[in-house]
Amino acid sequence: MKYLELVKLVDELNKKYSASDSFNMLNSLARDFPDLTMVSSFGSESAVLLHQISKIDPAFPIVFINTGKLFNETLDYKDTLKSELGLSNIKIYQPKLDLVQKEDPYGILHQNKPDLCCFVRKVEPLSRALANTKIWITGRKRFQGSDRSDLPLFELDDMRVKVNPLVSWSREDVDKYFREHHLPKHPLVEKGYLSIGCIPCTTPVKPGEDPRAGRWRGQIKTECGIHNATFQQV
Repeated sequence: MKYLELVKLVDELNKKYSASDSFNMLNSLARDFPDLTMVSSFGSESAVLLHQISKIDPAFPIVFINTGKLFNETLDYKDTLKSELGLSNIKIYQPKLDLVQKEDPYGILHQNKPDLCCFVRKVEPLSRALANTKIWITGRKRFQGSDRSDLPLFELDDMRVKVNPLVSWSREDVDKYFREHHLPKHPLVEKGYLSIGCIPCTTPVKPGEDPRAGRWRGQIKTECGIHNATFQQV
């Protein structure tokens, strides 16, 4: 589709699903868009959407980017949710070895060029994962603060439609869903990690802080780049 056609589609989808609940919207989108794909970090809140997707189709395509810098707890949590929810189509993508060897041979690129590190380890792998996909699902929510406070339900990013099904959910909504559906929590949540990324760039969140305050603490950087197409040219 051309750019203006995609803009029109995003506008139509925002109007069509403005009053829909996340599950029914996802169920409808899965029927209308065969290439619909979910991208999951298997982080602190990921189980909500993964649970809903599992009820629609356990074989729904789910992309997971293993950056090579993730917590072991995250990798274990992925396996736990895969087993408990019956997810059978998790596609794992990793950074290109030659690119890592070129840009980050000592594994410390995050210290002086964090945007480039994110490009090598997350943005580039995701671009491969979504190469044949024109519409994908994220778990972003407005309450997460930072650059997410005015997120729309549907948006256009890098010539793809991006769906944020839980955009209007609150922290209380997420917690309630976990309780009602008896979903297991990420092991690091009880240690204060409310937003979980790579080990070097993730710290616990203090009481009263923004949920994403623990990501790239002390830096201007607030996003890894997969939600900001401009980072793809770093």
